[in-house]
Amino acid sequence: MEERHSPTLPSDSLAPAWDATQRRVLDAADDLLVRGGVHGVTIAALARRSGLSRPTIYRTWRDADDVVRSALLRRVADLLDGFPERANSRDALVEDVLRFTSLFRADPVYAHLLDEEPEAFTRYTLHRVGSSQRLILRWLSDAIAAGQADGSVRGGAPGEIAVMLLLIAQSAVLSHATVADLIDERAWERELRAALDGHLRP
Repeated sequence: MEERHSPTLPSDSLAPAWDATQRRVLDAADDLLVRGGVHGVTIAALARRSGLSRPTIYRTWRDADDVVRSALLRRVADLLDGFPERANSRDALVEDVLRFTSLFRADPVYAHLLDEEPEAFTRYTLHRVGSSQRLILRWLSDAIAAGQADGSVRGGAPGEIAVMLLLIAQSAVLSHATVADLIDERAWERELRAALDGHLRP
């Protein structure tokens, strides 16, 4: 059996450095996810869409599910790349989380999962803490530690505070469509801001 070649994780990066071939597969996965959802992502479909052979795909990934998880991880990493400077205060962190939720909901792949396949979203994000969530938690933990040094974030283990912060934001995003008739967009953002700020405030 051919040896798998996992993407490398640069020391100064939070996400793997995908090579050109791996990016072609992930691009194909993105396209398939938007067009047909999770069930449309198979190794055969990935091979056709990327123009690569199945053995080439199997060199990195075990199965289609593994590719989907990598594709979602890459999209989260790309979103976080839009935050080149780490928040160093409570106010800045709250604004960054709100901006991230906005970008996340506007992302074509995640928007499809939230609107059309909420069960798939739950499977890949709620059943267990996956690589995408761990990436977000590292981002949050670093910012929380900086806010603690600034004195604007309460004391406590940054990683533990980050977990609950993620749960607050994640629950709000997942339930957004459910409560759309009860609360408008402006009020939703206002109340989420209050919840995030309250969790972090000393």
